[in-house]
Amino acid sequence: MSGWYTRLVLDSYRRLGRIAYPFMGPFLAFRAKRGKEDRQRRYERYGYPSADRPSGPIVWFHAASVGEAMAILSLIERVHSLGVNTIMTTGTVTSAEVVRRRLPPATFHQYVPLDLQPAVQRFLDHWKPDLAVFTESEIWPTTIEELCARRIPQVLVNARMSDKSFARWVGASPVAKTLCNKFSHVVAQSELDAKRYRELGAMPVTVSGNLKVDTKDLPYRSEDLKRMRQMMGNRPAWIAASTHKGEEEIIIDIHKRLEKQFPGLLTILVPRHPERGNEVAGLVHGAGLNVARRTRKEVIRDATAVYLGDTIGEMGLYLRMAPIVFMGRSLSATGGQNPLEPAIVGTAILSGKNISNFRDSYRALLNKKAVRLVDGPDMLAANLAYLLANREERERMIEDARDTVTDMAGALEKTISVLDSYVFPLTVKRRLEEMQNGG
Repeated sequence: MSGWYTRLVLDSYRRLGRIAYPFMGPFLAFRAKRGKEDRQRRYERYGYPSADRPSGPIVWFHAASVGEAMAILSLIERVHSLGVNTIMTTGTVTSAEVVRRRLPPATFHQYVPLDLQPAVQRFLDHWKPDLAVFTESEIWPTTIEELCARRIPQVLVNARMSDKSFARWVGASPVAKTLCNKFSHVVAQSELDAKRYRELGAMPVTVSGNLKVDTKDLPYRSEDLKRMRQMMGNRPAWIAASTHKGEEEIIIDIHKRLEKQFPGLLTILVPRHPERGNEVAGLVHGAGLNVARRTRKEVIRDATAVYLGDTIGEMGLYLRMAPIVFMGRSLSATGGQNPLEPAIVGTAILSGKNISNFRDSYRALLNKKAVRLVDGPDMLAANLAYLLANREERERMIEDARDTVTDMAGALEKTISVLDSYVFPLTVKRRLEEMQNGG
């Protein structure tokens, strides 16, 4: 009965995709107007390539957005060191812009094809990957089934399963088990994630820890940071990073509450989605505060209350501009944001308690009292005031956060040990092809 039900669901999903396919143009055009699609490269979302396939074996890496993409750059470099070609797909404009500057020169970047059969088939027909490596929680039914039909191994690395996603997949358990069983290997971030994937039918499942711990420091231009620090002088400052709708009002109110206690206070406000820059700037102006915007190259003056970081790929700069950071998507929104990036850079970390997407990372930091969790605006304001006034406590939190990251390291080597078993045979295949071609 479950087999019949699963087949019906997956067949219906594919048929609906084929019906929707001709109508995706207006949808992508609408997203492009909102800055969520690259207008010049929308055709890649239909599986059309923007580069020729290189000769020899190739590994396809996919990461949904910036954090995931940065986490697997070292894996891509490893595959390159073995002489195997790679292609990387991402799903957001922001991630495409960031990885473009960080990928090895011979790696091709494409936008991931829509999970619709014509797009996925066109993508696979052109690139013909020998191995597919997905990150975190990328479970796309059509893509998974098409890869399986072509006998292309699929490995899920840095895998996690949020409470919400797990509940949703458990509700469709037969479908989840059919899909997860098609992964050749799942490398999970934690024992809990591993347990959930096993319950959903994946095997084998191993635990590596979080690849983001082993990620290189977020990049920045030293001349930009020097210029920012000169403009800021000795003003007290803090960062509100990756904020979501509803949180900016809280940040602005806290600034107004604390600026009398801390004269010259500068709030560096970095919305998660830079395309909201105009909206957020309007909120700051509406509160009667002076704002300078990074996109407009505006100078931080004495009268500037809020510096708006509304650019793509500069979190490495913003996190180095002040010693305290509040991580967004944790008060008015849920899930939280990755605390490991500011821990690696070196900032004292504050966050709301809605952090289910990064539970293990926060737990490790909490064990060393290297992060403070707040349950609302008043508690955030109180903790921020305390840290602004107590340099010694800030520096202790920063040092303990760095120690936590050191203790958590090792995921990269564990993941490489899994991937090598799939990649080494490709090096043999490459050599045989070279010999056949007289190389």
